[in-house]
Amino acid sequence: MSCNLLLVTTIDRVSVVSTGTVKIRPEHVGPTTKNLYVWLATSREWTQPRPINAYVVQHADGLVLFDTGQDRASVTDPGYFPGGLNGVVYDRLAQFEIGPEQTLTRQLAAIGYDIRDVHTAVLSHLHQDHIGGLPELAHARIVISEPEWTSMRRPLAAARGFLRSHIELPGLRWDLVRPEPLGDSTIEPFSVGHDLFGDGSLVLLPTPGHTPGSLSLLVRRPDGPSLLMVGDLTYDADLLAAGEIPGVGSRSALRHTVAQVNELRALHPDLVVLAAHDPAAAGLLAQAVGAGAQ
Repeated sequence: MSCNLLLVTTIDRVSVVSTGTVKIRPEHVGPTTKNLYVWLATSREWTQPRPINAYVVQHADGLVLFDTGQDRASVTDPGYFPGGLNGVVYDRLAQFEIGPEQTLTRQLAAIGYDIRDVHTAVLSHLHQDHIGGLPELAHARIVISEPEWTSMRRPLAAARGFLRSHIELPGLRWDLVRPEPLGDSTIEPFSVGHDLFGDGSLVLLPTPGHTPGSLSLLVRRPDGPSLLMVGDLTYDADLLAAGEIPGVGSRSALRHTVAQVNELRALHPDLVVLAAHDPAAAGLLAQAVGAGAQ
């Protein structure tokens, strides 16, 4: 069965930009049997640099981002991350490199867009390497799942990966969405989600596990395979296809969500899974959309 799940004509172009690179622990990518805090304390290795991707969808109703990358201030401002024990944890989780040309604004300009063209930015979740473009997007609609927002505002946010001072910025226009029945058998086993523009072309699916309110974006195009942008549900599309889960998040929720995605993939074998930090993602997207991919 083809994964051209619905004939739509509202998607003109899909691109990817990278706001720098990140090294993480091999256990972070997974699979691992170790507890998060065990491998975090004991791991001595880093992966090769992996991209910090944001995806760009040119829709008839406006330019849409899926995630906004990492803020360059995170590598130039010594006060960006918390201090104390939380700061030690952040230091051990990741090492970032972000050049002056790798801001969201400059990356969009490199593929022919102005930051002011952005109509909507969907955030897969609220960790700092996905919300970095928020200071540049006061003019845009910022979409996040209500469960993710609720989780972010619980106590000990920084210890759980949420840097509220970089999220709750003045002047942002937040749109908190709840899963609602979709009535679309072509995307089972997902029965609930949020149709971003009401035309079936961009559908947000609840994919909890990495965080309680993580979202994925299903992009359905008329002239090629559909795309599923999954944030940090996986760090490697091949690992996800094998049913493996990463080392960060709720293992039970990750297993359930990975099984759902793989059930969808079994129904639609040409579905292309695009993760935020998969080194293969740009190539997968280019293959899916042809020579016009950026």
